[in-house]
Amino acid sequence: MSATATPAQPAPDHHGQFLDLLDTSLSQNAFIKLVLAKYVGDEADLQRLIIKQVTVKEQACLSFVYRYKTRDITKNFALAEGQAIIAGLLPASFKNAHLLSLTDEVQLEYSKKGKSTLFKGKAQQAREVPSVEHNREKTRYLELCRPFLRDLGVTNSQHELIPAMSRKWKQINKFIEVFSHALSHSPIKLDQPVRVADFGSGKGYLTFAIHDYLRNTLQVEGQVTGVELREDMVKLCNTAAARLEHPGLVFKCGDVRSVAPSELEVMIALHACDIATDYAIHTGIRSGAAIIMCSPCCHKQIRLQIQSPALLKPMLQYGLHLGQQAEMVTDSLRALFLEACGYETKVFEFISLEHTNKNKMILAVKRAEPQDPALLLAKIEELKAFYAIQEHCLETLLRADGYLS
Repeated sequence: MSATATPAQPAPDHHGQFLDLLDTSLSQNAFIKLVLAKYVGDEADLQRLIIKQVTVKEQACLSFVYRYKTRDITKNFALAEGQAIIAGLLPASFKNAHLLSLTDEVQLEYSKKGKSTLFKGKAQQAREVPSVEHNREKTRYLELCRPFLRDLGVTNSQHELIPAMSRKWKQINKFIEVFSHALSHSPIKLDQPVRVADFGSGKGYLTFAIHDYLRNTLQVEGQVTGVELREDMVKLCNTAAARLEHPGLVFKCGDVRSVAPSELEVMIALHACDIATDYAIHTGIRSGAAIIMCSPCCHKQIRLQIQSPALLKPMLQYGLHLGQQAEMVTDSLRALFLEACGYETKVFEFISLEHTNKNKMILAVKRAEPQDPALLLAKIEELKAFYAIQEHCLETLLRADGYLS
């Protein structure tokens, strides 16, 4: 009697099992992170793909961070779409997948011949799912893994924040947060190039940040120009931009009077001293900028003119109070002139005084329907008369160009 042949066992469906485990971790709110490695696709310099769960506009999404040799690109997808993309990437583009959840660690590997192996183990230590707010901030703004942060000395080679740069890191994040909010309320169209000028760009922390946010987070064409008087800083930043592959980012030597773009969507001038802020605002208005962001510094022009009303003299006999009054009057007039030119304007604390003593920001976003400036101009004249102010630099510049009548 012939022996009965043992039927061949079907190969285990490790691919399907892994995707089921991913789906379970997401549905149970236990998902922490998924890393796809050992890339075998056609994209040059792509090293790995890091996937986390985030919340965008109150919708749960998967955030894909494509990590290249010198840059990161972030794309967000709805959960179902993101899971479908992951399924298609394994093993066609990536031969290794590492899933981390609250309770498990799962590793899926493919050999050169296509044979799959699935490893599953318990998490080695207790973990927490990152908070929704934390994820939302990372999705909308910046992450420490950005290559330019390492190049500019904000992070080390392991993408860890250097303690001495913690204040600068908070300033960068706050700046991008403010810009992001302004952008969402502006008439700027993201299907067209967004032209930005940053006057007084210095070492380029914020200039690189806004370019990275536009290009890599929002996936729009950002054409960003940093303007700086110090030639060594301009050379340093241009070298870094070329090395880090930041297309559309350039630095020029000059100031707001010598480098004046004809058209802009965004004008930035942080810590421009005294009337340099007025020239920057004027440049923004004249260039048609939809967003103007200024952080004023020094207020000498108005302080030298102010004649304090008799009732206020006992209070303003102290130099500190006199300086604070000059600052408040100068920036209030700037905000009112911006309102008269068709902008919705806010004046607020940009970042806590514990991080910088230059903490005020004037933010102006162009209105869809400009207001009648007559009432605003009347208020401006009353304010100037109250303090006996004869000249305000911004007003002089705007009247010379016919913006105020």
